[in-house]
Amino acid sequence: MNEELRWQFHLAWALAEVHLDTLVDDDFLWQPSELVWTVRPGDDGRWRPDWADTEPDPIPVPTIAWLTWHIDWWWSVTLAHARGESAPERTDVTWPGSGSAAVTRLRDLAGQWRALLEALSTQDLHGPSAFPWGADAGRTMAHTVLWVNVELTKNISEIGQLRLLRAARS
Repeated sequence: MNEELRWQFHLAWALAEVHLDTLVDDDFLWQPSELVWTVRPGDDGRWRPDWADTEPDPIPVPTIAWLTWHIDWWWSVTLAHARGESAPERTDVTWPGSGSAAVTRLRDLAGQWRALLEALSTQDLHGPSAFPWGADAGRTMAHTVLWVNVELTKNISEIGQLRLLRAARS
């Protein structure tokens, strides 16, 4: 089973590289509509994401910067849970301030995830995993791996669509 999960991640990451390789700095903060979620520098210089605890209606269109922050956040938290470490709070994960730094961070997380997948045994994959569903959900680490691969594919597809839309409008 782990071979198939690694293959699925490899496929998702290949899609990521297609889009990450072609992004330019101006792509990240481009706002495709008036209603957006983006990242903004705070008084302390740290870039923080727009956020609402209850999803607004209508849902704001995220910028590429926001999406790269979002991937950084959920992947950092997932890796911490998988390693049995204390997970960062959402407010502790900030955008690095530039597109190239965001891409570097995502590539680092991909390397960490790849290493974790290589280290997981069949027994590990069948073991319980509370994240992101909660302890009572009855999910396994294999469920978490499948979720990460799908969530990554979804977020990268959104980045790719925004990149293509911006290029078409230029």
